Amino acid sequence: MDSAAPRAAGSAALVACLRLIRSENVGPVTFRQLMARFGTADAALAALPELARRGGRRRPIAVASRAAAEREVAAMEALGGQFLTLGDADYPPALAALDDAPPVLAVLGHPHLLKQNAVAMVGARNGSANGRRLARQLAAELGQGGLVVVSGLARGIDAAAHEGALKTGTVAVVAGGVDVVYPEQNTALYEEIRARGTIVSEMPPGTVPQARHFPRRNRLISGCALGTLVVEAALRSGSLITARYAADQGREVLAVPGSPLDPRARGCNGLLRQGAVLVETARDVMEALSGPLRQPIAEAKTPEFQAAPPFAPSESALADARREVESLIGPTPVVVDELIRQCQVSAALVQMVMLELELAGRAERHPGNRIAAIAGVS
Repeated sequence: MDSAAPRAAGSAALVACLRLIRSENVGPVTFRQLMARFGTADAALAALPELARRGGRRRPIAVASRAAAEREVAAMEALGGQFLTLGDADYPPALAALDDAPPVLAVLGHPHLLKQNAVAMVGARNGSANGRRLARQLAAELGQGGLVVVSGLARGIDAAAHEGALKTGTVAVVAGGVDVVYPEQNTALYEEIRARGTIVSEMPPGTVPQARHFPRRNRLISGCALGTLVVEAALRSGSLITARYAADQGREVLAVPGSPLDPRARGCNGLLRQGAVLVETARDVMEALSGPLRQPIAEAKTPEFQAAPPFAPSESALADARREVESLIGPTPVVVDELIRQCQVSAALVQMVMLELELAGRAERHPGNRIAAIAGVS
């Protein structure tokens, strides 16, 4: 396989990629590391059990079955949708530039919108009447200015942003499967976006969204866009999580100011104190994004996954590296580069040990290229 982008839906390569990303403890970063090391998804799948065992796992790792992946492909075909993989022509270029870009995206609607310059708009589910009107107006004007509006199909500000951009192009990133409408009150809007825009998810079709899915969804909302605009948000809200992801991804963060007497304005005002761009009109957004619009975020070169040169350290070297890494990681995430600097072994050895620990379920990746230990796994 020359890349992570199997071109034909239902192909053996696509099925293998789906199996790999759906396997236990395999996330987007781990997927890339496995592909870089083994060259093909089939080879990586064969290696999972031994890697997990070496990482200290006592029970077998759950590897997704071929039948399950084939059912997923068939489900997307029945929906009239498709899978996009890294390297496909319609895969969002801004998203592809991220280290943790999903290897496989499920898409309904018009995938060509994903190639266009986009701005994310998010905000409170209990958005005020004025907030919703402003979101609808800003989305319409930004659409007329050539930007696709990306949001999360939630109630309130998200729904208003989608409504304002329906005529010019909008992308709904959902936390569950692309065929699951959540919340149900947005069913009519969902159908309009499916007919005129694009619906995207990294989850399998039929997945009912759960609380843990929404942060993953939020990173895709910000990752698809040049910048994220928050219209209204409480101090503890998913919208601020999306803004934090945008900042971590090197994207612009923008916010609409509000009255300090309104709890829905406190999150935005806090972002402004931290340096977010103040937005009152669509022109403010266009000016803030003028740099990225002139020179769009460069899409990462299409991964050409070929097996890495043989790297076979001795068991004693691996044991030393495991002890070193395990002594340095804890429940608080640490930047991987800092971990490599502090270890007294080679970067290749550290990366190998981290891969084993992740597959064993003893470590997990966090945004910002960080890793943390997970206690109590057997």
